[in-house]
Amino acid sequence: MTAVQPKPTAHSVGETFDSLSPATDEVVGTYPVHSKEDVRAAIARARDAAEWWAGLGYDGRAERLRRWKGVITRRLPQLCQVVRDETGKPIADAQLESVLAIEHIAWAGKHARKILGKQRRAAGLMMSNQAATVEYQPLGVVGVIGPWNYPVFTPLGSIAYALAAGNTVVFKPSEYTPGVGKWLVDAFNEVVPEWPVLQLITGFGETGASLVTGGVDKIAFTGSTGTGKKIMAAAAETLTPVIIEAGGKDAVLVDADADLEAAADATVWGAFSNSGQTCIGVERVYVHERVHDEFVAKVVEKSKDVRAGSDAAAQYGPVTMPSQLSVIKRHIADAIERGGKALVGGVDAVGDRYVQPTVLVDVPEDSAAVQEETFGPTVTIAKVRDMDEAVEKANDTKYGLGSTVFSKSRGLELAGRLRTGMTSINAPLSFAGIASLPFGGVGDSGFGRIHGPEGLREFARPKAVARQRFTAPIVLTSFSRKEKTDALVAKLITVLHGKR
Repeated sequence: MTAVQPKPTAHSVGETFDSLSPATDEVVGTYPVHSKEDVRAAIARARDAAEWWAGLGYDGRAERLRRWKGVITRRLPQLCQVVRDETGKPIADAQLESVLAIEHIAWAGKHARKILGKQRRAAGLMMSNQAATVEYQPLGVVGVIGPWNYPVFTPLGSIAYALAAGNTVVFKPSEYTPGVGKWLVDAFNEVVPEWPVLQLITGFGETGASLVTGGVDKIAFTGSTGTGKKIMAAAAETLTPVIIEAGGKDAVLVDADADLEAAADATVWGAFSNSGQTCIGVERVYVHERVHDEFVAKVVEKSKDVRAGSDAAAQYGPVTMPSQLSVIKRHIADAIERGGKALVGGVDAVGDRYVQPTVLVDVPEDSAAVQEETFGPTVTIAKVRDMDEAVEKANDTKYGLGSTVFSKSRGLELAGRLRTGMTSINAPLSFAGIASLPFGGVGDSGFGRIHGPEGLREFARPKAVARQRFTAPIVLTSFSRKEKTDALVAKLITVLHGKR
């Protein structure tokens, strides 16, 4: 039986929908489809709560965030089971993303004061009588629209940082993972029962659209590039700023001096884990011609031990969103029709729920499998004459999210030349686990950053203050200013900045 999408159902108090297991189609939960009025009411409640939450200060908010991560940590098996129920991914993978999310909650709470608190700035010689400071103030209410592929790690990368910065949050999880969203919000409300600081809204695209146009102070969205563009267009009507974390077509570069065993292992894991449903997953590999054949042999050998399924021995689970199956199949078929070879898998690897690993070689660079985001357990491997060609081909894409370089001698150099928001060297996707590093892309992969200092600042507005410490001997901002004052200023600026 083919998996189906979440289904709306009639309900006595309003429309609801069922969350279904992608592995069995079993109903694992029923949730309300929140209307435009419901969303606006949630935003109004968040607005009322914002002053109280901001008033707790950095220390007060950090304490609540510490307690929240404590609840999540102690109940980790329960959370992981909810993730598995709604996504089908193995418990171990659910635990990995949850552990990384816990680290981000801890980092955001601990560092918010240092990053966002009042800082002195140099006033300069011309304004030396002034004391200059800048601090970051909360935006107010932040709307977060989360994805289904990493329903804990990804939205918490926005939620935790927005909360630490002093904002309240209205969170809409994907319609495929509403149970995970509810679990996280319920856990937070246990440690913050006083006000609705973090609220859940559930539903489909219309609910998300209502959040975008409902009067929030910023939207943080993770999803497809197409949906991101629609959100930007809607948000532009009210000049609501947005953070867009969209798709990727991430590449791995393998240099002639690379550790091929490590590179192959990283490629297999990065391409197939979570059924390839990873925005920073490995979709393309460019390998130096001197080591190409050996590398491909290692990838093929390792791929044979990887299997999709719902049993405990399977390395990854089903494709969560049924419509993605046709995209994956189309990409594989197009690659093969245009001269590519499937060394592992192929068109027949795409089933009704599961897609087995597919390794493609000799695929034309202008094919869909190379240019479009596949979001499935497939990878293309191409031979290049040198790393200059590898960089050129890796950058020849409308996306620019993550990338990986395997090289013993040129890792930093090559990483700096890649047009992506993030690059890991000699390890797969390591930037995602480092809470102090910003996460985000360029081009069709979106803009704005979550995580790290940049992520905290995304959810705050800078406030500049200049305070006069004493009256300046030369008053410039007055109609009583004399001609000799202007002459003195001209002479002074020439001495300071007019040197050849």
